[in-house]
Amino acid sequence: MSPSAVAEETQGIGVTSAVKIPLSTSTEAPAPVTIEVKTNSDTLPQSTSSLPFRPTPQPGFEIEDHPVDIIKPLNVAVIGAGLAGINAGILLPAKVPGIQLTIFEKNADVGGTWFENIYPGVRCDIPANVYQSTFEPNTQWSEEYAQGKEIREYWQKVARKHNVYDYLKFSRKIVGAIWNEESAQWTLSIDNLENGEKFEENFDVVITAIGRFNDWKLPDYPGISNYKGHLRHSSNWDPNFDPTGKTVAVIGNGASGLQVVPNLQKVVKHLDHYARSKTWIAGSFGGEGEGRTLEPKYFPHDLLKSFEDPDNYHKFRKNLEGKFYLRFSTLFKGTEDNKKLEEEFRRLMAERLKKKPELLDEIVPDFAPNCRRLTPGPGYLEALTEDNVSFIRTPIEKFTEEGIVTTDGIERKVDAVICSTGANIDMRPPFPIVAFGHNLRDAWNPDPLTYLGVASPSFPNLLFVSGPNAHGTSGTVPNQTETQITYLAKLLRKVDLRSYHEEWFEGL
Repeated sequence: MSPSAVAEETQGIGVTSAVKIPLSTSTEAPAPVTIEVKTNSDTLPQSTSSLPFRPTPQPGFEIEDHPVDIIKPLNVAVIGAGLAGINAGILLPAKVPGIQLTIFEKNADVGGTWFENIYPGVRCDIPANVYQSTFEPNTQWSEEYAQGKEIREYWQKVARKHNVYDYLKFSRKIVGAIWNEESAQWTLSIDNLENGEKFEENFDVVITAIGRFNDWKLPDYPGISNYKGHLRHSSNWDPNFDPTGKTVAVIGNGASGLQVVPNLQKVVKHLDHYARSKTWIAGSFGGEGEGRTLEPKYFPHDLLKSFEDPDNYHKFRKNLEGKFYLRFSTLFKGTEDNKKLEEEFRRLMAERLKKKPELLDEIVPDFAPNCRRLTPGPGYLEALTEDNVSFIRTPIEKFTEEGIVTTDGIERKVDAVICSTGANIDMRPPFPIVAFGHNLRDAWNPDPLTYLGVASPSFPNLLFVSGPNAHGTSGTVPNQTETQITYLAKLLRKVDLRSYHEEWFEGL
């Protein structure tokens, strides 16, 4: 293959080899220009980078001359051992010859968000038989919507079966990454959370699989640091905290808030629920049926027994996946299907709020369903109608030592505050990633620029799983991460087998 053909075939992917080979004898670097990073298909959106970038002289690539059957080692680091990291630990060694893989995880075990989130009521709002590996199906989930503990144990079992633990280094937090132009490698700065040691390691390729929901944050209301009661984010739940008989405030009505509220309502003396925004409460994530209740929905024994027949289970799962992978007609505002969905949601919400019908207008939003991710919230609306719950839309002004003050001047004293206020989802990495003097956090401000959500110009050999706009509208997270990692494996095979080399100029 000619160098020009290689350049054309890999257009748009910022990957270089593990060895730098000078391709130009000129000592004078060309002037900076702004380049376009385009896809190879006219059917895909095209992006323009605002990053300063120096072009390589033609030919841009050189192929190393060596026997075709010699596989050179490729040293790859994966950051994170959630669902994406586990899938990377399974699929990359199976698909990339010669890979030397290391997976860094800041926690003590795998599982990502399902390892960290242990608040009351945590469970997946998508049926368990869809939210799982395609190549390791579990036919014996105890509930249709599995609790967090069962999901965590499932993924840990999958990781053990496929020897993912062989590649893992736990309690290792990545605090920085710098591209070394001379060695054509990334240097990772790592904190050992067990003993406080700080060290560095070098890798040919770095893949970030850090997820989207583990960078939780407390709100920055005035006086919050002065509050003397129990204060926690729901994603940082204290397992020793007992809410029984206490007066508790829950801030936020996103996915986790909708799960926390009904579970706390059953045991607390009184619950103040602060909701800044209105939201649709769906019957289920797919929007079909009468919806779920707070009570667990266990599988009948006869149905689980029938799943032992692979053909029966395949038919069941295919029918279930069709509800989630093919529900496009309801996603478009103003369509008949979207209007019918809105009518159905409004009817269902009114039915669940019949004890306090005045709450309906406080909760139903003025935007169409599917403008935001659907939130089923089983038991949530029913909890709001109970006498020990106050639903508060008045904005929070400040915290005091004993409670929360809203903008109408009312102070409500509470024993504990649980903040279900989400995570930092601006897609910028939580640690500096620097190449050629540019920090990716700055390069992605105000908006990220990527190729297919898996690579970014001017940051060679840096790849993303679940990167910006990488997830399509179809499929669940496990399915989408498998697809992305399979694509990355194809890319790494091409780089490793053909030994691409690209020159990068100083002063970029």
